[in-house]
Parts: sequence; structure tokens; C-alpha cells
Amino acid sequence: MTSHGIGYTCAIYDGRMTALDYIHILKTELADALDYYRLGDGDFIFQHDNDPKHTAKITTTYLKEEAKYPVLPWPSQSLDLNPIEHMWRHLKLKLALYEQRARGVHELWERIKIEWETFDRDDCCKYIDSMPTRV
Repeated sequence: MTSHGIGYTCAIYDGRMTALDYIHILKTELADALDYYRLGDGDFIFQHDNDPKHTAKITTTYLKEEAKYPVLPWPSQSLDLNPIEHMWRHLKLKLALYEQRARGVHELWERIKIEWETFDRDDCCKYIDSMPTRV
């Protein structure tokens, strides 16, 4: 999620993600999104929470030494500060509007992709711009 747009979604079907999986997503999906939005050095600050896979030594080393992304320091127990959490809530509300529940993970994923693509730059900016009032 950026102030330029929502970015890409990434399916994780088995429900488990390790620090290595997370780094793979950063190297592929995030890198693709940065290219798409033409965001380079100094154009963004990377933000994630204190999930163990985010704070693992291998992840922090990758972000600092290989990717060299500037990372926003993140206080513990502060989900309400992260704009993406508000976007997830919005997505869940959209998914709840379907008349029937998804029949399996693959149908759910298809719905998520459809609804994710409906978020536009204004939606992203609304949540990002609300950060100062929540700090």
C-alpha cells in the first residue's frame, strides 16, 4: 500500500509464513510494486509491524544491508497505527457483502483479488493521511 495506490496482493495458501517466505515476498512482490509506482531511494519509508518474521535477524539484515529500504521504527502493540490494518478491515467488509460464503480458499482468493483491485489511490491516501490523528 502506497500513497500512489494499493499495490499487489500475494496468496499464502498454507496459512504459515516464515521469515524466509517474507523476504521472498519483499524481493518479488514489493520490488515489483516499487517498480510499478516508480518509487526508488528516498521516495518511500517501508513500514511493517513487529510480527516475529518481520523482526527476525535475517529479515532486518536483508532490509538494512541488501534492500537498503528505510524502515519506520514501530512501537509494539500498535496495530491501529498501521494504515494497512484499516484497509484489511475495509476488505473484510467488502467480502462480507457476498450473498454466499466462498466455497474454499481458492474462491476466497479470487474474491479478494477482485475487491483488492477496487481500492484506489484515494482510499490509500485516506488511511495514510489519517496516521497523524492516531499518533
